Amino acid sequence: MQVIYNFVFYYPLFMAFVFMIGGIIYHVLREPKNRDMRLSEFPFASILVPCHNEARCIRDTISYLRKQEYPNYEIIVIDDGSRDETLNILRELSTQDSRLRIVELATNQGKGMALTMGALVARGEYLICIDADALLDPCAIQYFMWHFLNFPRVGAVTGNPRVRNRTSIVGKIQVGEFSSIVGMIKRAQRILGKVYTVSGVIAAFRKRALFSVGFWSTDMVTEDIDISWKLQLKFWDIRYEPRALCWILMPETMKGLWNQRLRWAQGGSEVLRKYFHSMFSWQQRRIWLLYIEYGVSIYWAYMLFMTYGIYLIGLLIKLPTSMMVRSIVPGWTGIILAIACLVQMAIGLIIDSRFEPKIYKMYFWLIWYPLIYWILNAAVTIFGFPLAMMKKRGTPAVWDSPDRGF
Repeated sequence: MQVIYNFVFYYPLFMAFVFMIGGIIYHVLREPKNRDMRLSEFPFASILVPCHNEARCIRDTISYLRKQEYPNYEIIVIDDGSRDETLNILRELSTQDSRLRIVELATNQGKGMALTMGALVARGEYLICIDADALLDPCAIQYFMWHFLNFPRVGAVTGNPRVRNRTSIVGKIQVGEFSSIVGMIKRAQRILGKVYTVSGVIAAFRKRALFSVGFWSTDMVTEDIDISWKLQLKFWDIRYEPRALCWILMPETMKGLWNQRLRWAQGGSEVLRKYFHSMFSWQQRRIWLLYIEYGVSIYWAYMLFMTYGIYLIGLLIKLPTSMMVRSIVPGWTGIILAIACLVQMAIGLIIDSRFEPKIYKMYFWLIWYPLIYWILNAAVTIFGFPLAMMKKRGTPAVWDSPDRGF
């Protein structure tokens, strides 16, 4: 039991150092502020915006897309069976801007299908995909295009989502999470060679790369994780571009947060199951670490709650000494883990302060991250893994309008 107990506490400590070291190396070597990212040409790009019941935010999204400094692009909005006023608003907006095109799907077929339909009608070889609630930074397309034009094997570039609703504790913690946790993990993964997933809310793709893998899957709960693995298993490179900013809405209620993280956990486990046989190929050895790390994180979640369970049982009945968990209140190991977590968050905020100079103000709220989010993420993993294992393959993954903190 002591071995499991040590694993529960030391595994996140080990990963914190991996992410910190990898994030710092990436920042120092691959994020020089003076890098010349000017383009010698401006090939045509298509911005894809899949949407379902987005009447409350679609006007703002299109308004920001019209402000792009990139000179050569179109906007394709795919309405996936919306039941509100989304389609009427889009038709109105299309009369005001010839760059805006609408793809109408009669029924709810899911984000994967919507993106695929948009890609098939797009005139550009380069596709920038954003969610319908996202506000794209005016310079984002240029940053994406620099990678595509200079590196032919780049199949996708993931951007840097920034949380814009910050009125609740849940929202403020997520602001810091995306800076100090999500951003640092992507940086570290790039150093290791493979990225777990592009950001579903903001990512750019080379259409030829998508064509080579059959575009997005329509039966995966998280189409962004799946397309990332499909591309990398076909030896396409995925880059992280932190300067490609996109301002997004996130859940600000515990129910909305639970539903979102449960979907992420289930989607990750679906990918784990789908690509299990690919891990036996020596050609795919560069992605083994990513696969193992995710599998171990699932095991950690179960061991964490097993530890809690044995502790509670021990309060009711006498257990053998070898099985006893004397306390779930962190001792010196917990203090070390908390310090490492806070250091990681501080480094992440310092790195991302170039994009938001006052982001350090969110550090106070991040103190609560281990208490709330570690337990939440472990819990959704425990529930999401069996959902993924029991899901019938080929079942369409349709839209379910998320909580966006309105």
